[in-house]
Amino acid sequence: MKQEQEQEQMEKRTRAERVVVLALDGVYPFELGMPSRILGAADGRYEVVTCTVDGGPVRTAADFSVAVDHGPEVLSTADTVVIAAVTPARIAASLTDETAAALALVRPGARVVSICTGAFVLAAAGLLDGRRATTHWCVTDEFRSRFPRVDLDPDVLFVDDGDILTSAGAASGIDICLHLIRRDHGSELANKVARRCVVPPLREGGQAQFIEQPVPEPSTASTAATRDWALARLGDPLTLADLAAHAGMSLRTFARRFNDEVGQSPGRWLIQQRVSRARHLLEASDLPVDRIAGEVGFATGASLRQHLHATIGVSPQTYRRTFQTAR
Repeated sequence: MKQEQEQEQMEKRTRAERVVVLALDGVYPFELGMPSRILGAADGRYEVVTCTVDGGPVRTAADFSVAVDHGPEVLSTADTVVIAAVTPARIAASLTDETAAALALVRPGARVVSICTGAFVLAAAGLLDGRRATTHWCVTDEFRSRFPRVDLDPDVLFVDDGDILTSAGAASGIDICLHLIRRDHGSELANKVARRCVVPPLREGGQAQFIEQPVPEPSTASTAATRDWALARLGDPLTLADLAAHAGMSLRTFARRFNDEVGQSPGRWLIQQRVSRARHLLEASDLPVDRIAGEVGFATGASLRQHLHATIGVSPQTYRRTFQTAR
């Protein structure tokens, strides 16, 4: 069985993976084009095609419609299916018969991805029951009321739950497409694609930083310089007092201002940055786990294992093996 799985993975890496994007009524043009733009920049590793539930034109959230070359039948050929976001005004209370019939064509084992409000479609199809997922922060209350059996996390940019991945609003579709490349082919190719598309390979923080909140007064000092300072010293045992002292603020003022700007506490942000740096070292180097833990500021390898597992649900060894295989 293991040999068959390894053979399947090898074949997948040597051919272009077919990604089928489903455009529904009210689709956002920006999100609809993301998979083609991002995955299409990955040196021919992906073939991206777009379809509608009936093969006909679909009205977008803008002042135009789009015509596609494919009907729902191409969903049966997909390695990965992407449900593009639709305007909240077009989110149906339940799946239409056409949408349900189209999704039924997706073959078992295919990976399914949603961008923004596309998560409503997956949830309505029952694919997210009992699973962790995310969507745009502004529709989380509606999502929870409709789908109480989904473990919704409104604070993250995307959720990777194995064969089903969900992302937050708008530009988080870029984040999840880059994550797919990183997961399939390693960080080197993902970073190359990010440079080509002039986007950050990894964005800091979650979507909590984008939730509407009062804008600080123009005269208010920023914590940005201190964040840059901390990123250059992740291996040091930084404390809240160290950060506040660098910013020239009291502990209370610094913590409040940091949370206003970043959407999370300084402590949580530091852990996130250390985990991110550790992931890079696990992908790009053969350093022992304990050495990586010290390089990024975790006291022990056990601490790194704990935080990595809490963040992405796997051990350092599993994460390294996955990405070394992808490379």
